[in-house]
Amino acid sequence: MQSDRRIVNLALIGFMGTGKTSVGRFVAELLDFHYLDTDEMIQSGTGRTISDIFKADGEPAFRALEEKVVVELAGRTKTVIATGGGLPTNPNNFNSLKAHALVVCLWASPERIWERVKNQSHRPLLHDADPQAKIREMLATREPFYKQADVLLNTELRSVREVAQQIVHQFRLATSSR
Repeated sequence: MQSDRRIVNLALIGFMGTGKTSVGRFVAELLDFHYLDTDEMIQSGTGRTISDIFKADGEPAFRALEEKVVVELAGRTKTVIATGGGLPTNPNNFNSLKAHALVVCLWASPERIWERVKNQSHRPLLHDADPQAKIREMLATREPFYKQADVLLNTELRSVREVAQQIVHQFRLATSSR
């Protein structure tokens, strides 16, 4: 970890269905932090759903909105930030998060992810003829970005509580020496 970092927040990255929302809310509760979801911030800021933004304006427009949100987050403290799955693929986003947050990547297999998200209609990137193949393809593309996180945690066989406790432990370790 860079020694010049000022870790005052915790950012959860990872693919959809890895537990960022449920784990993030629990971690915020355990740390007595605020909880923010970048997708929710975009939806409330635009008054539109993520699916609508993707459909009407395309993925690049959505990614530009994500970048604006990440800039806003740099001024926050004591916040657990759950990000959209593609957010860390933008180096500006990743570097901004790393400047003020411990970045934790939640990980699961493509099969487990599919099991968790297959009944969710609000996932625009899964509107594909073969969604399982799409998950594998997207995971492979995003993996190099996800692996740059400070901490990688597999959520596959762990409860939300177990994952949250591990994250809190890692956060306390990262901030105790400062």
